[in-house]
Amino acid sequence: MPDVRHTAAASAAAPEVPRPEYPRPSFVRENWLNLNGVWQFARDPGDSGLERGLVGAELEGRIVVPFCPESELSGIGDTDFHHAVWYRRTVRVPKEWAGRRPVLHFGAVDHDATVWVNGREVARHSGGFTPFSADLGGVAGAGEDAVVVVRARDSADGPQARGKQSTRYENHSCVYTRTTGIWQTVWMEPVAETHLQRPRITPDLAAGCFHVELPLSGPRVGHRVRAELRDAGGVAAESSVTADLDLAPRLVLALPEERRRPWSPRDPHLYELVVEVTGPEGGVVDRAVCTAGLRSVGLDGKRVLLNGRPVFQRLVLDQGWYPDGLMTAPDDAALVRDIELSMAAGFNGARLHQKVFEERFLHHADRLGYLVWGEFGDWGASTGPVGTDNQQPTAGFVAQWLEAVVRDYSHPSVVGWCPLNETRQELTDRTSVLDDVTRAMFLATKAADTSRPVLDASGYAHRVPESDIYDSHCYEQDPREFRRLMAGLAEDAPLVNPRDGRSDAVWSLPYRGQPYFCSEFGGIWWNPDDARAVGADRLVSWGYGQRPRDEEDFHRRFAGLTGVLLGDPGMFGYCYTQLTDVFQEQNGIYRFDRSAKLDVARVRAAQLRPAAFEEGADPDR
Repeated sequence: MPDVRHTAAASAAAPEVPRPEYPRPSFVRENWLNLNGVWQFARDPGDSGLERGLVGAELEGRIVVPFCPESELSGIGDTDFHHAVWYRRTVRVPKEWAGRRPVLHFGAVDHDATVWVNGREVARHSGGFTPFSADLGGVAGAGEDAVVVVRARDSADGPQARGKQSTRYENHSCVYTRTTGIWQTVWMEPVAETHLQRPRITPDLAAGCFHVELPLSGPRVGHRVRAELRDAGGVAAESSVTADLDLAPRLVLALPEERRRPWSPRDPHLYELVVEVTGPEGGVVDRAVCTAGLRSVGLDGKRVLLNGRPVFQRLVLDQGWYPDGLMTAPDDAALVRDIELSMAAGFNGARLHQKVFEERFLHHADRLGYLVWGEFGDWGASTGPVGTDNQQPTAGFVAQWLEAVVRDYSHPSVVGWCPLNETRQELTDRTSVLDDVTRAMFLATKAADTSRPVLDASGYAHRVPESDIYDSHCYEQDPREFRRLMAGLAEDAPLVNPRDGRSDAVWSLPYRGQPYFCSEFGGIWWNPDDARAVGADRLVSWGYGQRPRDEEDFHRRFAGLTGVLLGDPGMFGYCYTQLTDVFQEQNGIYRFDRSAKLDVARVRAAQLRPAAFEEGADPDR
């Protein structure tokens, strides 16, 4: 794969460009321009900037993109509310891009974004977790200046998918400092009039092939698409088809049996997939390089199978927050390090919790054989205390979640989807907004992806009877009581949330025999360095249950809790809370700065005892 960190036009500035790596690793074009770095910036507390003419005005402040203004790495570090902010930067479109259309990309802008280029509105997007683009054809051409202006609005009121961002001024319990505005890479690339959109790559292990769908933009008459699948031995499969019959041409890349190498945690083999569009004269008009993993995810009774075999999912809750960048990793190495730290502690995957992680994290998970459950940052739908209509997610939740599924569909590391987390609402004989949106998000996910299981909501309120997976959250700290609570799975009567002491409170539809796991547990409150944590207010240091007396007590509790789940033959996995401390929530295996606070070797040993779920499975999976 070519080195695509930045174009020649940006080479001289590369040392000053933060996050210089290619931001869309599953669909790589050779030519691109990284627009991270110093931008003009202005706060707009009254959201009056449009009326005050900020679209055409120079802005007095400065910010380092892609870091949000609340973060230290932005150069601002203002953690107050920002109801609206503005950005401005002038970019020279490389003259080498003549004859092609510049496309402006935003990895993520929180929450509602409007983009103007040379005074013309070119894009609007709602949602703080997913990418969007603007075609600048006819707005700014090769060798011309593009004055890019962005307004981001981020309300603290009303239903909005915020994930773990606090709606109070301060952090509290398990919510943290807000992220406003641009927080992922901004970049530009040139495309031909007829060009590829993001491919959709579906592995078919049973047939030993890949199904590749190639959406196109622009005129197609006389065009063809072709694809080559490559491994260390060179081209392993190839195919081509005319591009002017179907809206999205489809190819099948059949691998010879001797070239079939399944992707798994033990052998995360990736093929290189080269896709091209050729024009009427036969020349290549667009080309991109992708990666593909040949693996399957299946269900068999209570079992979740990877490549036809049971693989116990030792997951960790990863929230993806950083002390200096907040939701933005300070550099690409930090993403890799988080996966490596997790694997060093004995985990083989993660729930990416209440956040759509940047795509490069999934790229590294693909490379390292790390299992991932994709999740939406849906917290922010509550309108009051738990009741019969207290959560009212909007239609925007469905649209934004689908954008995430489409973006991440082709990553083999993603083995399941979970659009909602800990929805809390009583079931009644009337259909609520939460009922409708939960079902809409489940059905939309199933329509977008038939190759992976979907969990309607992680913990608490299960409202879709045909959900592929069922789960619960349980933070009981006594291993003996935890065992009692988990024992019902053998009789098809597993723990179902809530446990609020009200016998008449029903949040979930009944369990129907699906694969089941405890998708949040542990959260052991442990900070060996902070004396204030002992007997202190939990707003200073927060975790679940009574703090262990010492580290030895932590390890006994951790081994006891994980042992309950590892010893249950009906349990296909678990998710321990959590990988790192996050601000005041100090229940991680590692500190917030990723330094060690526990004997990680003991944590690993406790997890790597054989799982009853895997008994009889092939050890060489």
